Amino acid sequence: MNYRKELEIAKKAAKHATAIIQQFQNSKSFDIKLKGKNDLVTDADLASEREILRIIGSEFPEDDFLAEETRDKQQLPEGRVWIIDPIDGTTNFTHGFPIYCISIALWIDGVPKVGLVKEAANGELFWAVEGEGAYLNEQAIQISSVTDPAKALIGTGFPYTAFEYVDEYLNLLKSLMKNTHGIRRPGAASYDFCCVAAGRFDGFFEYGLSAWDVAAGALIIKEAGGIVKDWKGGNDWLFEKQITAGNKAIVNFLNKEIEKYFG
Repeated sequence: MNYRKELEIAKKAAKHATAIIQQFQNSKSFDIKLKGKNDLVTDADLASEREILRIIGSEFPEDDFLAEETRDKQQLPEGRVWIIDPIDGTTNFTHGFPIYCISIALWIDGVPKVGLVKEAANGELFWAVEGEGAYLNEQAIQISSVTDPAKALIGTGFPYTAFEYVDEYLNLLKSLMKNTHGIRRPGAASYDFCCVAAGRFDGFFEYGLSAWDVAAGALIIKEAGGIVKDWKGGNDWLFEKQITAGNKAIVNFLNKEIEKYFG
């Protein structure tokens, strides 16, 4: 099946949402509320999500939604489901610090079909349709071919709401600092995934992510030639909060390192 219409509607929704986010950023006028420790939501998040839901819902009124701010679910509904993060990187956004992104994905019966990530601060648009490859704007992208961990640049995110594994995480980071070319933390997981897809990062891992953080980026990585796994090397990553991504060699390396500290 061709999903070009869905892709174009997702691009339209991302464009409108970007304009809304930029208006809030330019005016520096938005309320910030805490959903939990270090877990923020702003007027911009809510306005962006409303616009995305409006545009997609008007075209596909029978589709379901899983969206961070208004339609949170802990499992994936059957059929056509749009998985949306209206601003991934809200903390960055509130500080005026890029990176912050819009992430939109269409999954059908548990399979990703369309994935789009728009970096709102600089306008980079990453997207993929199942079976059609992955793109940055209109340029095809592919994952890194680096298989030697010593030459690999690794992306991650640091624990910021749940700290029960902070010691294990720090020990893992210490090992990776010694055994890779470096570690980077932009602060928006959807963008991290796109950096893997574009070969900027050679691999990625994180604990504590939600479905809307990874649903679009995972398809973009897969269409760029990469793999996405949970920390045990399986496929239970959408809701299980443990995820690694990259080429097979780097994912295997990361999962072996993770096992040392998380068992």
